[in-house]
Amino acid sequence: MTRLARFGCLRYSTGMTLHLIKLCVGAESIADLERYREERIAAHKRLGIAVESLHTTRMFPKRAEELLDGGSLYWIIKGQVAARQRLTAIRQFTGGDGIKRCDLVMDTKIVHVRPRPFRPFQGWRYLSEKDAPPDMGAIADTGDMPEALRRELAGLGLL
Repeated sequence: MTRLARFGCLRYSTGMTLHLIKLCVGAESIADLERYREERIAAHKRLGIAVESLHTTRMFPKRAEELLDGGSLYWIIKGQVAARQRLTAIRQFTGGDGIKRCDLVMDTKIVHVRPRPFRPFQGWRYLSEKDAPPDMGAIADTGDMPEALRRELAGLGLL
């Protein structure tokens, strides 16, 4: 087992990668998500703040160690799992209103995954490694194929 430092203490890797899955509210495409992340990064640079890709949520994941053992946050866009970002840290904090929250810190790189339909839900859910869709680069070279065409082909089972 490998020793890893998380949450300011030592822990042992379980070897069991776990992911989160969440709706990307307001995004019509992966390009929307990428544009939003680029704007946030530019704003952080202008303000002299450390560049991080964050998503704030109210609930702290009980299985945080498994998530930080190579897990990602998978984004659902327009009813399909479409992209992921690798989780790098999970930080709990108390907001100015006294409510505890959690920052999911992610790699700034957004990875396109094989589109797969997924029903809407509130909050986030755990996603096992075996249920996670593969990265697009791992299954086929789609080149500059438009996202809408990729979605349609995936919906037909052709991609």
